[in-house]
Amino acid sequence: MKNQTFKYITKLNLSSFVRHLLLVLILISGLKSFSQNGDFQEIDRQYMRIMFYNVENLFDTFDDSLKRDEAFTPDGEKHWSVKKYNKKLANISKVIMAVGGWEPPDIIGICEIENRLVLEEILKKTALKKLDYKIIHRESPDRRGIDVAMFYREKKFTPITVEAIRVTFPFAANKPTRDILYVKGVNRQNDTLHFFVNHWPSRWGGQAVTDSKRQYVASVVRAKADSLFKADVNPKIIIMGDLNDYPDNNSLIKVLKARITFDKYENEELYNLGYYLQHEKGKGSHKHEAHWGVLDQIIVSGAVLNPEMKIYATKDDAHVFDAPYLLEKDENQTGYRAFRTYIGFKFHDGFSDHLPVFLDLRKK
Repeated sequence: MKNQTFKYITKLNLSSFVRHLLLVLILISGLKSFSQNGDFQEIDRQYMRIMFYNVENLFDTFDDSLKRDEAFTPDGEKHWSVKKYNKKLANISKVIMAVGGWEPPDIIGICEIENRLVLEEILKKTALKKLDYKIIHRESPDRRGIDVAMFYREKKFTPITVEAIRVTFPFAANKPTRDILYVKGVNRQNDTLHFFVNHWPSRWGGQAVTDSKRQYVASVVRAKADSLFKADVNPKIIIMGDLNDYPDNNSLIKVLKARITFDKYENEELYNLGYYLQHEKGKGSHKHEAHWGVLDQIIVSGAVLNPEMKIYATKDDAHVFDAPYLLEKDENQTGYRAFRTYIGFKFHDGFSDHLPVFLDLRKK
């Protein structure tokens, strides 16, 4: 019956977004029927889904005197209101549910959020409130007040260690940036996983001018990865985030030393699945002028790609989630662009200027 309903809805003359939302709602209601108390009942699927999403300036509506958040207030340049804010929360939850497919993602890395409050309200005010997501967040010194964070499903992952890795530029100590969020934990298969959630310095002011900052952050991540390689045997490392560089830039190739060939794997090396997405699958998570590229990357240690492990991934288990409703026709360039929340100071009522990426870890 459910399969027949799905087929019927996909044939209706509705927008792709409405069709997708209907399917998600039906899916949620069907899954709830397995729960005696009306809460979400998870499916024990044969993979662990890990997602990363730059949600584009998720600010609350209050002015924080310690942050440069004035634009995102009711009286600010963006005329950011409670109504717009709640719509933004709902849009984020819809994307998360859609990326999950049959079941929401197990781990979600997030960037461009202002504080813990906005994370709590994603989980309290949207369809995600029925799920068992927990929050990992640390306040960073970024002047605009934007941070990185993680959602994890309590029944699927247990954190052991949480560290906010502070980044202090030796050549610009008075210009703080976002912390790197490091989380070590175990999944239901008792595999230890090491996550790094990143949001590297932007290219604002020019790629060449800001390149040294991203290279420095890359060196911090590489040093931490090297310490894990020395301390553990075949650690499973997953580095995800908006790196504001492309997979073939110096910060990734020369400093982080993330390999871009996938013919063989060494357990204690790093491999950039973002390169495979961009250069072999022709995908992009962000469009600059006329060109799509993968700024939002997933980089893993070779042990993650080792099929002899209890849980592993292949290069084809990495994806950009480019559902049609996250895109709109590009009036200035060819093709399509991300359907974003703001264009300049104008509220555009979209989702984000970035597309989500995700990785499936297969269970043996």
